[in-house]
Amino acid sequence: MSEEMGYVDHPMLADGVIEARQYQLQLAAAARQGHTLVCLPTGLGKTTVSLLVTAYRLADDAGGTALLLAPTKPLVEQHAGFYREALAIPDDDVVVFTGETRPDDRRAAWTDARVVVATPQVVENDLVGGRIDMDDVVHCTFDECHRATGDYAYTYVAERYHADAAAPLVTAMSASPGGTEAEIRTVCENLGVGNVEVMTEDDADVGEHTHDTDVQWERVTLPEEILEVRDAINDVIEDRLAKLREIGVTKASSPDISQKDLNEIRARLQQLIDDDDSDGYQGMSVHAEVMKLKRAVELVETQSVESVRRYFERQRNAANTAGASKASQRLVSEPAVKRAMRTAREFDGLHPKFRQARMLLAETLGIEDGDRVIVFTESRDTAEALTAFLGEHFDTRRFVGQGDADGSDGMTQTEQRETLAEFRNGDFEVLVSTSVAEEGLDVPEVDLVLFFEPVPTAIRSVQRKGRTGRQTAGRVVVLLAEDTRDEAYFWISRRREQEMTEELQSLKGRADELETELGGDGAQQALDEFGDAEAAGEEPAAPAPEDVSDGEDTEGVAARVDGAGEAVEVVVDQRELDSTIARELSKRDGVETRLETLAVGDYVVSDRVAVERKSHSDFMDTLLGSERSIFEQAKELARQYTRPVLVVEGDGDLYAERNVHPNAVRSAMASLAVDWGLSVMHTNGEGDTTEMIETIAEREQTTNDRAVSAHGEKAAKTQGEQQEYVVSSITDVGPVTARSLLDTFGSVEAVMTASEDELTAADGVGAVTAERIRGVVGTEYQPE
Repeated sequence: MSEEMGYVDHPMLADGVIEARQYQLQLAAAARQGHTLVCLPTGLGKTTVSLLVTAYRLADDAGGTALLLAPTKPLVEQHAGFYREALAIPDDDVVVFTGETRPDDRRAAWTDARVVVATPQVVENDLVGGRIDMDDVVHCTFDECHRATGDYAYTYVAERYHADAAAPLVTAMSASPGGTEAEIRTVCENLGVGNVEVMTEDDADVGEHTHDTDVQWERVTLPEEILEVRDAINDVIEDRLAKLREIGVTKASSPDISQKDLNEIRARLQQLIDDDDSDGYQGMSVHAEVMKLKRAVELVETQSVESVRRYFERQRNAANTAGASKASQRLVSEPAVKRAMRTAREFDGLHPKFRQARMLLAETLGIEDGDRVIVFTESRDTAEALTAFLGEHFDTRRFVGQGDADGSDGMTQTEQRETLAEFRNGDFEVLVSTSVAEEGLDVPEVDLVLFFEPVPTAIRSVQRKGRTGRQTAGRVVVLLAEDTRDEAYFWISRRREQEMTEELQSLKGRADELETELGGDGAQQALDEFGDAEAAGEEPAAPAPEDVSDGEDTEGVAARVDGAGEAVEVVVDQRELDSTIARELSKRDGVETRLETLAVGDYVVSDRVAVERKSHSDFMDTLLGSERSIFEQAKELARQYTRPVLVVEGDGDLYAERNVHPNAVRSAMASLAVDWGLSVMHTNGEGDTTEMIETIAEREQTTNDRAVSAHGEKAAKTQGEQQEYVVSSITDVGPVTARSLLDTFGSVEAVMTASEDELTAADGVGAVTAERIRGVVGTEYQPE
């Protein structure tokens, strides 16, 4: 790689696109040598570092594929656009995988793509479903890698990548990989990373591309009306805490009780429930009220009156729906809460933060002749209220996520993309955003970043501040309501940011030691060695598989690939992805998994065996009728499979799960086995269930030589069932949607001849499903 006229010159890179920054070249040189965590301040080009590594790897292995994972759809789109601009390959060779991309389209695109940019959940689903394989992936990038904890999809994808790829190489990227060294080590271990590269603004090469960011804290005083709403809600919290004290699960009496203390109360209540103590159920309902009330106080103190007004309205609507919880019903009927709701509705003034925000924007955009401002807020309701208020004085747009459980309107991926493009182009001057813009999005350089409230999480605070100060001196202002939770968040945020800064500095000084602990070799190759190799006309060699693997020998990899023909197959229902079972099965050498929307059962292992999995609580729910009856499910299983299996999963006492006589549970078990022909098996957890399913699959397919059929072997169906079967067999159209279509159109023929617009008239059928149905029905048949 050489530098010509200030740009990086490489056969895989477009001319004049990548600026030659010494620190990026140095990081890329290190990342080529092994699985590497790259820590670099927001806005200084972590993605460019990964791009340089990808360019090398694609050049070294002409048939290879690069995979870049990012946590949000807007970020995926942004990265794809950058790669198309910077790589010297056709734009069509860079493909995007998100939830909006059809599974069959992803399967087809994967084979020919040179670069795949995707959300991790989609890749996880495709790996579990057997739609893609990682054998030819020569470079995998995990953007915003601090998310690689717990059950987040990054962890599973990384494990599969190290196990399946012929020559894996991981680059993990984050401006803030964790608040402590232990958290950073966890991320590295989950991603199989052994090398750590850290650069901060204190590094000379980096410092040339950064400017100071001025952080100011602006205090505001709440008016009496807002304090009246807060105090009324706090009175109710005190009353509910008194009830929890009577139960004996807390000694707290102050409405300022911390979330940590509330979590401990919940744990004590759960223990009472496990001991079959009725106080536990009553207390859990009261605890739910306290949580809702605490959220209302937080909104009125730190957000806006409009946000708490909308929150109360949603709680009231929820309380009036069928099946509403007692906590919701008590909450909205409480006189003090009614009084607070009435005061909030009647309040016609502004939260003082709104006026302060307007003054700061007028100062930045007017007096100081600035161009752009970003306002961050935690609440979508507040974002909408701020957009309307600031829009009276400035050209303002909102930027929020796609979905909202409480019914607030979101933005489509296209709307998000267009809004950011217009902001970059200067089409408007103020962007009001929720947390969706925090992580890595290329939000343009701005004159002011305004926090409507402090952010108590160091990672998010660092990322938000990274939106300014990259090209010129920037300014960050945080609004803080006095004598409220803002005060606590202020100190928490300051402490955690200081801890993170200290940890990163410590991490930088201990990188070699940490690499040794992680098992990395710490190998780095100086920039001049790259230059020497290229001057001699040599292409730097890609790391051999053993140099970058995570401990698995090449024989093990070969066995997994070569043995694929002997693997047993398990068909998994899409809804089972919430458990670990499908992921665990997909990682096993002798098992291939396939995802479908199953009409009955959770797992299908042959043409005669389908497995329905129930946890202890699920089983009791379906037995007692709060969910679809277990006997109805048993009837459907027995109709389609001659050897249906029910797995009841849990390591506790099933008879103690609910206040039901054990003989009633035994009677239900006996009926399922004798009357409906289900084999009832007990497992002690998801791990045990995984082993059981694999064992049954091996017995059916290997020992008994049975084929797998997701629709079973029975043909004795009623005419209605056969009609439902025909419609539900269309890709991703399940039994519920099939019944809805038949109810709407009356016959299979009418469903098949309906237009896309007509199909959307059926409940549960949107534009995407309608298009998919028409695609299957109306497209000319093309044999393989």
